[in-house]
Amino acid sequence: MKKLLSFLKYSLLLGVSAFLMWYALKELDFEKLWAELQNANYGWVALSLVMGVAAYLSRAYRWQMQIKPTGYNPSLANTYNAMMVGYVANLVLPRMGEVVRCSMLRRSDGLPVNKGFGTVIAERFVDMLMLLLALGITLLVEFNQIKDFLWELLSSKYSNLQQTVNQLYWLAGIMLVLGIVLILVGYRYLNKLRQNNYFQKGELFVRGMLQGVFSITKLDNQASFWGHTFFVWLMYYGMSLVVFYALPGTSHLSYGAALSVLVVGSLGMAAPVQGGVGVYHLLVQATLLLYGVPKEAGMAYALLAHTSQTLLVVLMGVLSFIAGMLRRPAVAAATEHETIANHEFNR
Repeated sequence: MKKLLSFLKYSLLLGVSAFLMWYALKELDFEKLWAELQNANYGWVALSLVMGVAAYLSRAYRWQMQIKPTGYNPSLANTYNAMMVGYVANLVLPRMGEVVRCSMLRRSDGLPVNKGFGTVIAERFVDMLMLLLALGITLLVEFNQIKDFLWELLSSKYSNLQQTVNQLYWLAGIMLVLGIVLILVGYRYLNKLRQNNYFQKGELFVRGMLQGVFSITKLDNQASFWGHTFFVWLMYYGMSLVVFYALPGTSHLSYGAALSVLVVGSLGMAAPVQGGVGVYHLLVQATLLLYGVPKEAGMAYALLAHTSQTLLVVLMGVLSFIAGMLRRPAVAAATEHETIANHEFNR
């Protein structure tokens, strides 16, 4: 039954991606689209790929820094391989990569999956902060360019938005009441619950995951961590910018336009579909329309940027998977290591 549900979920997400791609392409002049791609300067695309490699290496080093406070010290190679295999897994099934990358480090270095998953949650939180920062800068720099679009969007959706907000207030109130009830019931029966094996296992899992989450507060070098964070997002911005110069229809665009594409493209990649396919293309094409870029040129940019980076992830991920499988699994006893790790973390 679980396999059937997983298959149906995968098929549904794949169907959504296919529909969105069809919708994005259905009204385009394919001769103009092909002409844009034929006239592309792929040297700029190659530069974007170099930036992508630099960003992935920096992310792997940053993740390694997060893991060390939990009491485990995987090599940079193992951390990088696990991360890239996780990215490939996300192309198959969204959000599966987070579990896969933690499982890879469990195999290679004995890192418990719950602690690894906690570090991934912290990583996602930091990336969300950076995305919000990029969004704020974009609104300041490009407000005149996008204000009409935002006003039209908000005006047409105001009544629906007001109704949705009212519904959210009710939902938040209900969730608050239910949360209070669950806390009171849990507190009353806490001693009995702790005698349950399943509760004990769940409690251990959550404790380990929280150690991974809060490891970000115990880093040896906070400046290095945030330096790598800003470097990663600078590379993401550079990747958005240099692909502009690869196409005749986008080569005139400004640095501010690249910021807009970065923010909107990041939101598209975060959508719960395989690799953001369809969502990324639609959002980027719509954003470039605000800058006077024809639909065909906008789609050519989205195809070039997304496809090149996806192929890079697949290539690097496959090589990382092979390298990871060739390494011998960790042989240290998990229980002993766990005890030492907990002691180091608490200290």
